[in-house]
Amino acid sequence: MADQPHPQVQAVLQMIDDQPVPPTYAVSVEEARNQLEAMAAMRGDGEDVATVENFEIQGPGGALPVRLYQPDGDGPHPVLVYFHGGGFVIGSLETHDALCRSLTNAADCAVLSVDYRLAPENPFPAAVEDAYAAVEWVAEHGDHIDVDTDRIAVGGDSAGANLSAATTLAVQDRDGPDLAHQVLIYPAVSSPVLDEDFDSYEENAEGYFLETESMEWFVEQYVQDEIHLRNEYFAPLLAEDLSGVPSATILTAEFDPLRDEGRVYADRLEADGVDVTLDHYEDMIHGFASMVGVVDAAEEAIESIAADLDDAF
Repeated sequence: MADQPHPQVQAVLQMIDDQPVPPTYAVSVEEARNQLEAMAAMRGDGEDVATVENFEIQGPGGALPVRLYQPDGDGPHPVLVYFHGGGFVIGSLETHDALCRSLTNAADCAVLSVDYRLAPENPFPAAVEDAYAAVEWVAEHGDHIDVDTDRIAVGGDSAGANLSAATTLAVQDRDGPDLAHQVLIYPAVSSPVLDEDFDSYEENAEGYFLETESMEWFVEQYVQDEIHLRNEYFAPLLAEDLSGVPSATILTAEFDPLRDEGRVYADRLEADGVDVTLDHYEDMIHGFASMVGVVDAAEEAIESIAADLDDAF
């Protein structure tokens, strides 16, 4: 186990520390969103892909903006429906543009990035319903955008990984489209009502980009009725039976409050007979997979995800 994050990560943390910016939980929702957009803009443009197209699909709450990335070569390509991280409150198509481009090229698949509705304006379960609607739309209309509707995977990071896991549960409950795989990058899958004692929340409470207090703030914005804290679509760890969900790739980082729940979810999936690859990055922090070009492990993680998607497709 690493004693401290990788030097490349430490340089990123130092850069964040040097900015006179309060933590997420200490600013307004709008300011928190602007902070993440600014951080993403600082990273610069991502890789070139064959085509990028923005359009809207019909979602349960109205028009749902999406961005389609296509790799080189003739289609129809398999497709990863991707949900960005940001605690259900912040994040956008822009903040995760570079990551989606890298995944498109590495996995040689189309990526459909979904701009689901954010809290607090649209609390739980709005984001889950948007995520499910996007997957259903791809299954029904994917041939119009030159993707293979028989090879659909879901994926996301942090809150987006939560939405991916929730979508696999909804697909079971609603007899929805067949999914080939799920990619859960440092997933948020637990609930305050679970009597799980995760050491990682204490060990990594502050100083490693995502802080425990920010997680609490995100949940407050997202879940506005306490009854939902017991809903498995909010906390997939609450699900009694995971045996019907697709194979999974789960990434965890040592210096991340969400480390332990990701591991426990991997164990739960495995216990229920689901094929799981758990990739643990010993000297990384939450968010590292988006640090393409800055942290070498980001490229490693993307290559690992791509290999698993290739197998699943």
